[in-house]
Amino acid sequence: MIEETGIVIKTEGETARVAVQKRGACEGCTAKGACESTSDGMEIEALNPVNAREGQTVKVLLQAETYLKGSMIVYGLPLVFFIAGAIAGKNIGDAYFAEYNSDLFAAIAGFASLILSLIAVKIWSGKLESRTESKPYIGEIIS
Repeated sequence: MIEETGIVIKTEGETARVAVQKRGACEGCTAKGACESTSDGMEIEALNPVNAREGQTVKVLLQAETYLKGSMIVYGLPLVFFIAGAIAGKNIGDAYFAEYNSDLFAAIAGFASLILSLIAVKIWSGKLESRTESKPYIGEIIS
């Protein structure tokens, strides 16, 4: 479980905007769609099942499995696609275009696969934002 402590800035129906201190881990976080960077830190949009009000200090929680799964998809999938595309391009270049440098085909196929995987990740992350089980939530009111 990933925990952050912050102050509720605004409540909006079932969600709340919570200001938390920005950390180094924010740069590579997969939950960027739920956060906005401000001059003071980060604002997280979190589910508010405990009915926290503006000005209260709260504990925001995110399932570690969600974070790890997101990290693997955002970073691992493009890497795998890039390598697989490069290998396939190299093999196709060697088999069908022997008069040309097969490294060129490897580079083209690798980058094409990378771009396709990034588009797939973007579509997946858009669908994930609508699922409540993958969103951060306020676990308790501290004060």
